Amino acid sequence: YLKKASELCKKHNALFIADEVQTGIARTGRLLATCGNCTCEDKSCSGTPEVKPDILILGKALSGGVLPVSAVLANDEIMLCIKPGEHGSTFGGNPLANKVAIAALQVVKEEKLAENAYQLGILFRERMGNINSPILETYRGKGLLNAVVITPFEFKGENKTAMDVCLKLRDNGLLAKPTHDHIIRFAPPLVITEAELHAACDIIEATILSFNVQISHVDAVI
Repeated sequence: YLKKASELCKKHNALFIADEVQTGIARTGRLLATCGNCTCEDKSCSGTPEVKPDILILGKALSGGVLPVSAVLANDEIMLCIKPGEHGSTFGGNPLANKVAIAALQVVKEEKLAENAYQLGILFRERMGNINSPILETYRGKGLLNAVVITPFEFKGENKTAMDVCLKLRDNGLLAKPTHDHIIRFAPPLVITEAELHAACDIIEATILSFNVQISHVDAVI
């Protein structure tokens, strides 16, 4: 998908801008989602990157949650189109934010958080694949950014959606975010351990299976 999108941009002389505010900084098991299967061992990025965007947008994990930090990256050919005085930013170039971002990136590298996300993401999806429930339609994801698709169903005379499953997860000790009526997103901390991931999966499995008594599917609201 990304390669095709990039090719279309080149064909029509448009910049390919990758918004990796949520997917960037190790979340998908690579430093960037656009890295594909490429690792950071080759500093020249001559491995197998999915695409090399013309402009890259980062945020969220860029500061490790310490301070609001965002960044826009591009090469000189693009950046130097903006001449001095043509663009301003009230807090741009904040020295404290820069220092925090550098420290956060060092932690990501030294603690191998991208590798951790990659391996634990595989484990998470394996655990989801072992859950035998008619309400679990499918699952998908990369690294530690995953989703479980729930078929809205009837339970004890009431229509239930992903929100109801999330509320039950909360009661059982796990926080997750519903998206629409049929998707639950799981994005645990990048520093999560294998033991903690298994504990989370145990809660997810027990919660989903608790809805398995006398259910009948209802139409989803997409």
